[in-house]
Amino acid sequence: MSRNHAFPPSAGDFLLASKRCEIAVLQQLLQMGKLVGRISQLIHVLQRERGTVNIYLCSQGTLFGERLAGRAQDVEQAELAVQRLLVQLDDNSAPLVSASRLFSRIACALYSLTALPKLRRQVQQREMPQPVAMSTFNDIISSLLALVFEAADACVEPTTARALLAMFSFMQGKELAGQERAIGSAGFAARRFDEASHQQLLMLIEGQERCFHTFIEFADQPSRDQWQRMQQQDDREFERLRRIACTQGQLSERADSSLRWFEITSARIDLMKHIEDRLEEALMTSCRHSLAQAQRALVTDCAGNVPQQTKESYAVFVASPLGDTSPLVGEGINPRLGRSMLELIQQQSQRLQVLSEELATARATLHERKQIERAKGLLMQHRGLTEAEAHRQLLNMAMNQNRRLIDIASAMLAVADILPPASGTP
Repeated sequence: MSRNHAFPPSAGDFLLASKRCEIAVLQQLLQMGKLVGRISQLIHVLQRERGTVNIYLCSQGTLFGERLAGRAQDVEQAELAVQRLLVQLDDNSAPLVSASRLFSRIACALYSLTALPKLRRQVQQREMPQPVAMSTFNDIISSLLALVFEAADACVEPTTARALLAMFSFMQGKELAGQERAIGSAGFAARRFDEASHQQLLMLIEGQERCFHTFIEFADQPSRDQWQRMQQQDDREFERLRRIACTQGQLSERADSSLRWFEITSARIDLMKHIEDRLEEALMTSCRHSLAQAQRALVTDCAGNVPQQTKESYAVFVASPLGDTSPLVGEGINPRLGRSMLELIQQQSQRLQVLSEELATARATLHERKQIERAKGLLMQHRGLTEAEAHRQLLNMAMNQNRRLIDIASAMLAVADILPPASGTP
């Protein structure tokens, strides 16, 4: 905060300081919006590389080998774009909101990306099994999505928070669609799907529906319209192959079904990327609009709308409940200054209150997602389940008890402290 250090302190100084702090936060959000956009592109090209690697390994090296180097180069270029923005973020002298958690997520994401060179060498030599390669790619993408989630969780501007939540939910749904593509390609290549694959595919389809439902709730109208147009396109062959993958064991499909599945699902994911790009545009527009509004308000106040103190007297104000517009008048207070200043303070307070209430809706959705993830982690730790198995168990409990998933998760976390240690835990 930059203000004169005169005594007594000025209410106007602190009102301007409030607006300057708001501008600093919005400038940080603009940087985060740019970073999320770069991460979106990095995840997309990683998904492409994962799909290419999957076909290459499932075909015993007979297919897509010539594409591996190009896919890796695309990822390296996207990774470089992210790194350039991270340098700017790290050099920013203004403290970021929730900077500790955010920088921790960035560290995890950067560390996960260091696994790529070794992974590529082993894939090229076909020294890595297809499930291990897919798991490694999944973990890298998951660490990048966690970074986007942290950006959404730290956002304090409601319109931008909604845009971030819509984009994160859509990116997560698109990632689950990519995992469905990978499992389907492997199954069609092997010409069989076991029960575990069936369960994984059903979980991924279910997860996509949840993510896209959240996206629809928080996205801007043009993005929702674009999604609706995509849903109305003819996808009968995709649905047919999806049903086969989810229900049949040994397949009678022709040998090229794996490539056809990969082609159809890749086209679907590419269409999703167009919507993701539209969401990024909406996010950046929101950031710039909010920042421009705050800067205009600050310029207006600095131009003389904030009353200056006189040497003879000064006003002291105590925050009162919204709606109570009566100033505290007492000895030493100048009423002529008080009314104008009070109106400005109340305008700022009321505006921040409205923003806070709007932000609460987005935060509630993020909180529910956190609670469900923590409950899943608890089941994984104490019962030795995979993430998919833990989520399935939560869903079954919710259906059996006719309760919401978040209610089951909250109840489980409420008794977490009294659960016995997991096996192997001291």
